[in-house]
Amino acid sequence: MFIRKIGIDLGTANTLVFVPGKGVIINEPSVVAVSLFENKVLAVGNQAKEMLGRTPEGIVASRPLRDGVIADYRVTEAMLRYFIGKVSGRIRLIRPEVMISIPAGITSTERRAVIDAAIKAGAKTAYVVKEPVLAAIGAGIPIHNAQGNMIVNIGGGTSEIAVISLGGVVASNSARVGGNKLDQAISDYIKRKHGLAIGERTAEEIKIQIGSAIALAKEEYAEVRGRDLMGGLPKTIRISSTEVTEAIQDELREIINAIKKVLQETPPELSADIMDKGMVLSGGGALLRHMDQLITKTIGVPCYLADDPLYCVVKGTGIALDNLEVYKRTIMLSK
Repeated sequence: MFIRKIGIDLGTANTLVFVPGKGVIINEPSVVAVSLFENKVLAVGNQAKEMLGRTPEGIVASRPLRDGVIADYRVTEAMLRYFIGKVSGRIRLIRPEVMISIPAGITSTERRAVIDAAIKAGAKTAYVVKEPVLAAIGAGIPIHNAQGNMIVNIGGGTSEIAVISLGGVVASNSARVGGNKLDQAISDYIKRKHGLAIGERTAEEIKIQIGSAIALAKEEYAEVRGRDLMGGLPKTIRISSTEVTEAIQDELREIINAIKKVLQETPPELSADIMDKGMVLSGGGALLRHMDQLITKTIGVPCYLADDPLYCVVKGTGIALDNLEVYKRTIMLSK
């Protein structure tokens, strides 16, 4: 069976691939391991993530996307080729049509880079659509109605906030803060407070295990292993959920400010719709405990978690690919 259409949520932290009729078939980290001596790609996705922070000299495992945009063009192209090849098989008689999500605040040059990388990686045609629009489609929001719908998509590199009405974006903001910045904040806090150096994988595990946007009523604890900065030897410490909440406050405040900015730019009629319906929260960052409660409490507008927040954007690519005519106004087309 030939695969003619592929939807890709090209995220800073994870890349998800959707095939209409089959659903989400790939969910792997956006990490590529490159050999500097041979100048070739050694591993992509799960295999490459295992190498993060563990590579010898001459091998670099890194994320080619930073803050939602391409930081390393050649490596991004290799990563796209790997994912398209994994879905289509090695022998491709038909080059597939590919739809890729891009941040709302992306420049035309950055957008062009995504399109070029997809075409060179084996796509027949590449479409790019703004992430919040795809997240809204995937969350089941009727974006073509003459009503205001607000989506807050918190990804690994960026938080995309948009008010959508009649199929288009009325007001939007893209804050370059997401799950990765939260991990970094936890890592910096532990270094500052406990004198312990930890890797990004450990920081992410702490966030998932005991992280919360609002201090928990019943405190939770986690054991953290790292390198003691004073003695340089391995050391284990115990950290509480309250400390993790304290560590990420500045980053959460940035996301809240970005949401406020969009609401301030929203026309009054649409503001009334948003007050009635509330805003929808999607993306991997939305899985941080009590994130919806924090937004509701701080902004005073109800906030609801979408079903399957992690898959909203990639599901949106699948729906839009199946209904290209309906969504053509929101789709930016390439050659």
